[in-house]
Amino acid sequence: MKLSIIVPVYNMAADGKLEYCLESLVHQTIEDYEIIAVDDCSTDSSMEILRAYERKYPDKFHAIHSEINRKQGGAKNIGMERAKGEWIGFIDSDDWITHDFYERLIHKGEETGADMVGCDYHLTDKHNMEIGQVVHNNKREQTGILNEEKYKSLLLDGGSLVVKVYRREIVIDHPSRFPEGIFYEDNAIGNSWMLRAKHFEYIEEPLYYYYQHDVSTVHTINEKRCLDRMEAGRIMLKEAKQYGYLEKYRAELEFSFAVLFYVNTLFTYMQGVKPVRLRFVQKLGDEMRQAFPDFRDNPYYRERIHEEEKRLVGMQQRSTLWFVMYYKLLWAYRNLKKKRK
Repeated sequence: MKLSIIVPVYNMAADGKLEYCLESLVHQTIEDYEIIAVDDCSTDSSMEILRAYERKYPDKFHAIHSEINRKQGGAKNIGMERAKGEWIGFIDSDDWITHDFYERLIHKGEETGADMVGCDYHLTDKHNMEIGQVVHNNKREQTGILNEEKYKSLLLDGGSLVVKVYRREIVIDHPSRFPEGIFYEDNAIGNSWMLRAKHFEYIEEPLYYYYQHDVSTVHTINEKRCLDRMEAGRIMLKEAKQYGYLEKYRAELEFSFAVLFYVNTLFTYMQGVKPVRLRFVQKLGDEMRQAFPDFRDNPYYRERIHEEEKRLVGMQQRSTLWFVMYYKLLWAYRNLKKKRK
């Protein structure tokens, strides 16, 4: 079989979101493919929708129900166990793709000998095929036979996993599996997959539609999500140690860990979690320092982190209490200014 598409599904029945995704999958122009949709113990009618598609497209659509909620990583792992394709693709169940998405990506891979192929995507809040805000998922200079410099670039700016297809040997034949029970599962193991690739190609066109809505993972902020991001960072670091690439790409991994585990978590937590717990913020800063004591001297950190964020991070590293008090006062002042305008 040419392609397996794995779709983790959880409570996506409302507003036609799931059907819009699935319609874009069942009408792909590529031949010889399967869709493996894994219902992650939904409490709405998502599983009934999947069964209806399985009845309508029995030769290509497989609906699987997980008896327990394992989060997206667990649902993807179930799909990977069933996948038969030479190429493996993943899609979020509230997104959709052009009808020739997989045909074009796989043709590019087979034409060039690439084992990993990506494209651009666009952000949209409407269910249509109009082009929205285009996001460049990768860079032209990352393509071709991969060498050390290109691997470094991919570790820093790898782009989204769902906007790529992978040769089977990169993902299925690799021992890494998605962590279960947490979000940000792609961040945890994506580096190991990228470093197994030998040749990457990239189509500079937005063929993937990334749906923006209020209940999506990226728009939900609570302490559990912050803890999940931290755990994903720990697993990312563990993978690098386990598969022996931490020292070779230490600067890139130090920066990636600092952003995922610490910087993004710190400011997301301060913005979205109430009440703020000093103990949480203190532990976050302590663990960052234990993993990489000199992370603020990292050249990528110095170049890429906003100056105000660097200043606030330095403040947190010196005193959590002072940082929290200052941050609250800062944003109270800024919000007051907005109201007065």
